Amino acid sequence: MPLLASAQVFPDRPITFVVPFAAGAATDQVARAVAGAVATATRQSVVVENKPGANGFIGVQFVAKATADGHTVLVTTNSTQVVNLHLFRKLPYDPVADFAPVTALGRGGQFMVVKPSFPAKTVAELVALAKKDPGTYSFGAGSSQSRVGVELLQQMAGIRLLHVPYKANAQALSDLMGGQTDMMMADATLALPQIKAGTLRALGYSGDKRSALAPDVPTVAEAGVPGYDMGYWFAAYVPAKTPPAVVRRLNELLVAAAHSEAARTAFYGQTGTEILTTTPEGLAQFQADESRKWAGIVKSAGIEPE
Repeated sequence: MPLLASAQVFPDRPITFVVPFAAGAATDQVARAVAGAVATATRQSVVVENKPGANGFIGVQFVAKATADGHTVLVTTNSTQVVNLHLFRKLPYDPVADFAPVTALGRGGQFMVVKPSFPAKTVAELVALAKKDPGTYSFGAGSSQSRVGVELLQQMAGIRLLHVPYKANAQALSDLMGGQTDMMMADATLALPQIKAGTLRALGYSGDKRSALAPDVPTVAEAGVPGYDMGYWFAAYVPAKTPPAVVRRLNELLVAAAHSEAARTAFYGQTGTEILTTTPEGLAQFQADESRKWAGIVKSAGIEPE
């Protein structure tokens, strides 16, 4: 009975969406898009709070330790909930035990981008340059997803690039435009405005099919690395001991928000991100399947956990 009562009055105060990445990143944008729809439905304010840094550790740990009443929600990606598990020997959080899954929120791919002056015009030409001068060309990465996207490219193409780590992909993109690095994998939210403005050139798209917002950009598989396929996804979680009835109510609110016209206009339609929603159980299974897949990717790429 108390669980039912808690769901019936939820939310009874403002909700905080915690994003473990910087403002302006794709995860931040999807959080803000669905926050507006949830606020409209509940008549409670929904605050988006960015807690970037340390590969997402800071924001994720904050939510793991928050009061488990549904008013603090982690809006994140496979980087923190799956990829980090295979990149680091010891995490300061457990991506499964510390959280109750709520719903997936979407999925998409990344663009491989370079400066317009970069000598390679295609993925195949980039591979040829890297094979000629191993370790000479660099790539920036401000997230696990961005890094592993290039690590997989290196493994599949038999090349060696220099990894330059950043706290956020926005910083990595800025340095790429400034000429400090040669290439990066960036999500559509960051990359598309620069591609359209001509300040960056897209060599390929990481998904298994071309982006609807950039149909002239071939997939990486089409452009020189057959079989390459690397996507990302967004999802929402709450602290592990959140009452199941509250998790269900949050699921209803977030699924409706993701499919709302407001969210489509503000985010999904602008970035080419596919709307993907699930039940809490569906997200748990999806996460487990993805973890197995990423374990294979990281192992095949020859990445040693840090």
